[in-house]
Amino acid sequence: MSAERTPEPGIPGESGTSGPRHRGKGRRRRPRSRRRKGLLVAAWTTAGIVVLGGTGAGYLYFKLNGNLKSVDIDQALGTDRPAKADNGSENILVLGSDTRADGNDKLGGGTDDGTARSDTAMVVHVYQGHKKASVVSIPRDTLVERPECTDTDGQTHDAASDVMFNSAYSTGGAACAVKTVESMSGLRMDHYLEVDFSGFQQLIDDLGGVEITTTQDISDPDSHLDLKAGTHTLDGEQALGLVRTRHGVGDGSDLGRIQLQQAFIKALVNRVKDIGVLTNPKKLVDLADTATKTVTTDSDLGSVNKLVSFAGGLKGITPANMNMVTMPVQYDPANANRVLVEETKSKQVWDALKADKTIPKTATEGTAAGGAKGVVSAP
Repeated sequence: MSAERTPEPGIPGESGTSGPRHRGKGRRRRPRSRRRKGLLVAAWTTAGIVVLGGTGAGYLYFKLNGNLKSVDIDQALGTDRPAKADNGSENILVLGSDTRADGNDKLGGGTDDGTARSDTAMVVHVYQGHKKASVVSIPRDTLVERPECTDTDGQTHDAASDVMFNSAYSTGGAACAVKTVESMSGLRMDHYLEVDFSGFQQLIDDLGGVEITTTQDISDPDSHLDLKAGTHTLDGEQALGLVRTRHGVGDGSDLGRIQLQQAFIKALVNRVKDIGVLTNPKKLVDLADTATKTVTTDSDLGSVNKLVSFAGGLKGITPANMNMVTMPVQYDPANANRVLVEETKSKQVWDALKADKTIPKTATEGTAAGGAKGVVSAP
């Protein structure tokens, strides 16, 4: 795939952004394709389960260690990067990938075409002291300037203008995704975590489901989701449907889906903290096994010992101490299926994190939202 090509439209099945621009009107169009995307899991949630798994020894340790996959981001990116923070904070890029291999085509729709895409992207900023965090979701449909980057195989990919954010991953994998986020934000990504479709679904099932409350009916046949207003314990398939739906609620955009994902994260963190797996050895092993199979990390986190150490510093973060926002954007007047970075407000977000400060509320006021805020909550 060339660097200049935008690999996926804002709504699956729609055309790209080439050609003259015209102001989008009316409701967002439903996709012609049944390809469905998106998944979400918080970095500290996955890593927290690995911490529990790390309490085992011998066979369990080697089994978990053998499950982990890692990529050498630092080697690929070299030294031309933002400086590491010296204020005790950390930044983690969390991606949800929808590779069609290994059974993910059955979960996400489409075919196993050998490609992978990143339809969920979050910058998790852990503040000094590791007691609170801010999570900034980056819409996959954002038109960005993608920098030249080198992937982990050593291949260089040209820079490209006015392309979707998720083209970085599909063009050059994890290294190019990190490079693009660092270019946009001016923040050094200290770590990288990636989660896939099948792992997400299995993780929820191993947890025994996650309880959420909806304020309205949510129905989306494309995502196999049909929930009445009320409280539900979602199994893996339902949870996957919730975090990838974009037509069940809101304005049909990726922004509405992000609002559902952010609400689900808090419910998921609550579930992990409340489950009491230390009293259930079988559940402990199942969760740790699934979690380590589910994630791909940067090489600095590429062993159980390193992941355990990293996760140990995140256990004090509770949903009440998580500030979740979407990178400030506006709908593209030339294409209703794209969004544009709100440069001034986005700079407020990134500058606050760079200084290890709380993101000001003014940074997200008046920006495109998605219309799904408050539809889902943790009970």
